[in-house]
Formats: sequence, structure tokens, C-alpha cells
Amino acid sequence: MPKGVFNVPVPVNEPVKNYAPGSPEKAALKKALEEARSRQVEIPMYIGSEEVYTDNKVKVSPPHDHQHVLGYFHEGDASHVRQAIDAALAARKGWAALSWEHRASIFLKAADLIAGPYRAEINAATMLGQSKNAYQAEIDAACEMIDFLRFNVKFMTDIYQQQPESSPGVWNRMEYRPLEGFVFAITPFNFTAIAGNLPAAPAMMGNVVLWKPAFTQVYAAQVLMKVFKEAGVPDGVINMILVDGPAAGEVVFSHPDFTGIHFTGSTRVFQTIWKTIGENIGTYKTFPRIVGETGGKDFVLAHESADARAVATGLVRGAFEYQGQKCSAASRAYIPAAMWEEVKQYILADLAEIKMGGVEDFSNFVNAVIDEKSFDKITSYLDQVGKDSGKAEIIAGGGYDKSTGYFIEPTIILAKDPRYVTLCEEIFGPVLSIYVYEKESFEEILDVVNTTSLYALTGAIFAQDRYAIERATERLVDSAGNFYINDKPTGAVVGQQPFGGARASGTNDKAGSVLNLLRWVSPRALKETLVSPKDYKYPFLQEP
Repeated sequence: MPKGVFNVPVPVNEPVKNYAPGSPEKAALKKALEEARSRQVEIPMYIGSEEVYTDNKVKVSPPHDHQHVLGYFHEGDASHVRQAIDAALAARKGWAALSWEHRASIFLKAADLIAGPYRAEINAATMLGQSKNAYQAEIDAACEMIDFLRFNVKFMTDIYQQQPESSPGVWNRMEYRPLEGFVFAITPFNFTAIAGNLPAAPAMMGNVVLWKPAFTQVYAAQVLMKVFKEAGVPDGVINMILVDGPAAGEVVFSHPDFTGIHFTGSTRVFQTIWKTIGENIGTYKTFPRIVGETGGKDFVLAHESADARAVATGLVRGAFEYQGQKCSAASRAYIPAAMWEEVKQYILADLAEIKMGGVEDFSNFVNAVIDEKSFDKITSYLDQVGKDSGKAEIIAGGGYDKSTGYFIEPTIILAKDPRYVTLCEEIFGPVLSIYVYEKESFEEILDVVNTTSLYALTGAIFAQDRYAIERATERLVDSAGNFYINDKPTGAVVGQQPFGGARASGTNDKAGSVLNLLRWVSPRALKETLVSPKDYKYPFLQEP
């Protein structure tokens, strides 16, 4: 068949639509929300060529309106995991052998489908299923997912173009094989783009995947599966299983063809997975790739030279967008005493304007947290502050109500101790803890920032003094995989700020970059000698 050296379309970050009053995108999204609320859907598992329905139906409701029923997903069991593994392995040979440009075409088509006919549907599903406002859904479910697909195609070709040098009479080549076996992708509730990218990235490199989305993200996950199917992902390449984590893990991590895990979730779960893989290492045909992004206790450090208004805006946006349910959310802040009152007044003024409620009202900046379990965990910290008189106090927010939806007010905690519990532990909600330090203690506070948390995902320095910026950048070199200067510690853009952290925050394999895709290939070096030697003797053997 004809061959060629193909150039893929140059990726450009998808423009973010603003959903202004009277805009066509706002009208389309409003309509999609109304249609989604007017019906109930049945969400199956996708295993090979089958849509699998079970007798175990689980209700799907908006977190901000938990009495409303959007539909049901069909929960599976261990037998469905085994079925999915068989389907994946049956699809592996054909998918691995498919020319790379056809894999590229499939995922480029998926990007265009999301950018066009599926944009309103996937945004509406994310808004309703995950209680995410229109702007947060747009930058996630639409734009970031599109960017992952388009940029990963470019990164894939960059990898394939990395070829060794050849010496006279020899042609050296490198081929980038998919891994031998199947990849297990476990995805979180908070980002639809992460849910789509974790199975899509290994699949793009020729791997077959079992995908287990979080139950609280299934409503949008099924839209992603529709897109993958329409784009032409063959049956068995991406299999979506809706199975409890331990039940799925028991099957997957004891299977000899398990070859890699692509994970985003809690540090504790990832540590358990790593330990299980280690205990079973003799079972596998090959050493599995372990790629994970976990938690964060992300910081904002302000220097006395910082702009107080910029600090306040960075904290309000960084801490309270999507109810603080981002791995990168600003969760702890350190403010110089001399500027604290000014920063506080700006924050309090902003919080007085912010509205909280359902996503259907586009004027609501804050919506609900994901479920009752999360609600109860977050509010337990707020209750504890009330008992810890003298150690910390709530200076804004603190209210909560789960009668209609899982609503928690944006909350500011002022801590007297830099090691107070809410400055140390990941809360994953709309809670920002602040410690006020004296300006002469800037060097000491750098040590506090660096040593307070087990995590090292994101962080930010606000300062106008360039010496202070350089000092913080150097001293906090191991404290954050994504470090921001005069900006909030959230909002990494694919192709611009590859995302990931180290320490207890994961393996730092940088989603949104070529580094992540390299984990899903097994290179093979080929040496071809053009004219083979026919005499074993080397010149050194000859005596004069």
C-alpha cells in the first residue's frame, strides 16, 4: 500500500468560549441542560463490541440537586473485568499493527467531534453530573480534552521521529512498540478531560485499555465513550467498566498480561496499588509501568512586595473555583502581616459578591461538592475549627447545608499555628487556610512551606521583588511540580504547562507533554548491516 512521511496538523489550544448573554454557545448549552434534565439515561459498560447492562442499577443525580434523577449506570462485577481483559487482548494485535496515522486520525476526529457537535452535550453532562459551572466545564470537558487529543497526536509523531544515528554501512532505526498486555486507567470525578485522557493517551500509542471512571463522573464518561466510538476507536481498544475499585483491582493486578496503570486519584489508593503490584511482580510478563497523579496541599506564598489585589484574586480563584475540588487548588496561603488587612478586605469583598447554587443558573460562581461523603469530610474540618478555639478561627464562610444539594460556603480559616491541621492535610473542598507571618520571617516561612506537606503538586509566589522571586523559586524547587509566579496555582494548559508533581503527589510524568506518552511505549532498536562481513578476522590480528 502507498506510504509517506506524514505531517500532522499543527495543534493550537482550543479557544475558550465565554458564554456571554445572547451568545450561540450559551443558548446551545442552556438547551442541552434542559434536555438532559428532562430525561433519564441508562449508562452501560462498554466491553468489546457489547454495551453491557446488569441488574445492579445505580442512581445518577446532580450533586447540587440530589433528589433529581439524571439516569442510572449499570454496575458490574469481577466477571465483567475478566470479560473486558479478554476483549482488550483480542483487540491488541490488530490495533498495535494499525499504521500510526490511522490511530492519529481517529483521535483527531474525536477532538473535532468534541469541538463541534458534542461540545454542548459534554459540557452539560459535566455541569450536571459533577456540579461544575459553565466556564469550568468549558475549560475542562471541552477545551482541555480537545487539547489533550490534538497535542498528543503531535507528541506521538515527535516520539516516532526520534531516531538514532547510523554509521557507514549500517542503518539504525528505533521503533516504538505498544506495551505487551493491557493498560488499566483509573480516573477521578473532578475533570472530564483527565477521565478521557488517561485511557486515550495509552490507546493512541497502540495499547489496549480497561478504563474505570469514578462512579461520580460516569454521566460525562458515557459521552466520552460515545465520542470515541463515533470517532472510530475499534471495539475492545478502550473498554469502560463500571466496577468497584477493589473488585476490579483483584482481577487486574493478578493478571499476567497487566502491563501498566494510568491513575489519578488519592495518594492512599495509589500507594495501595503500588504495593499490590510489587507483591505480584512475579506474576506479570513484564514490569508494569506505574504512572499516577495524586493529591496536593497547594500553597500561595506572598512576599511583602506583592500586589495585594493580585494576591486576593489569586486566592479567591485558586481556592474556590470548582469548590476547591482541584488537585491544584490553593489550599494554604502565607501572607505578610503588613499586607494582611488589605488582602483580607479584598477577599471578603469578593466573597460577599459570590453566589452559590445550582449550575443551571449561570450567575452562580460556587456550586456543590461532589457527594455526601465528601461533604461530611470537609465539614468535619470546619466543625473541628470551632472546637479549637485559640488555634484557628473561621473569618469567612463556614456555613453548609445538604438538604437539597451538597453546598459548603467558601471558607477562610485563619490559623495561629503554621502546622495547624487545615494547613497540613488535604481537604479537597472550598476551604482556604491562611497563616500570617512577620516580614522578617520570610526565610523561615520558606522552610515552613517546603516541609509542612507531604505533597508537591503546585504552588505560587506573589512578589514584585525579583530577588524574592528567585529566592522562593530556588528554595521551593522540590515543593511543586508546577510553580507559578504572580498567578494562582491552578489552570495548567496542555502544551504550555505540562502537569504533575512529585513526593506524595505522584510520579510527575507530566500529562499534556511528550513525557507522559513515552511511558506507554516499549522501544525496540533495529540495526541493519547493509553488507555483512564474511571473514571473522579483524585487522589487528595481522602481524607485520
